[in-house]
Amino acid sequence: MKPFQATLKRYFLTGLLVITPIWGTILVLKTLFVAVDGILGDMVAKVLTPGTYVPGLGIAALVLLIFAAGVFTTNVIGRSIVRWWDAVLHRVPVVRGIYSTIKSMMDVLSVSERGAYRRVVLIQFPKNGHYCFAFVTGTSGKDAQTVAQQPLVNVYVPTSPNPTSGYFLLVPEREVTPVDITVEEAMKLIVSGGLYSPDTQTPAAGAAPRPSVTVKQPGVGVPIA
Repeated sequence: MKPFQATLKRYFLTGLLVITPIWGTILVLKTLFVAVDGILGDMVAKVLTPGTYVPGLGIAALVLLIFAAGVFTTNVIGRSIVRWWDAVLHRVPVVRGIYSTIKSMMDVLSVSERGAYRRVVLIQFPKNGHYCFAFVTGTSGKDAQTVAQQPLVNVYVPTSPNPTSGYFLLVPEREVTPVDITVEEAMKLIVSGGLYSPDTQTPAAGAAPRPSVTVKQPGVGVPIA
């Protein structure tokens, strides 16, 4: 009887682990859709279709608004206004904390999309024997390499769960170990505190997850293109 109960429990927990993130995503998207469509949809309906509510009209208005904001901020006048508004929000005591956090997260995503984080590596930090993920951002200058008397690479070590803060390190190239993982996967792993595991299936309850990160030639330096 006990093995049967244990099997049922394992199946239930495994199903719960699968259903919960899917259902949570649906709830979040549904909440955003209803909120945005309700606010913008009513406003647009009063102008375009008085007395008639068209589902999805608010979402369409939001998409157009985002495109318009992008077009506006790409010119000189728009950038000046955005910088002024950014400075104003940073002076408001309560708002600046929320605004700066969200903006920093968007900046991190924007930087990663532009390829500033060239690759993911493993380095020993904060001391030997302790490994962490880091992002290679470039090659160190000649002055730094002259002082160190060896090739150095620039790496950024983000903190968990907030990757907008971290450490900038100059690491000897021979001490940088490349790993087979994308920047996006590494960022998810860091933000989740290790709960997210790339390219793995949801493990059964009580079972140890299989390794998900492949190390390429430990101890070999990373060439910077």
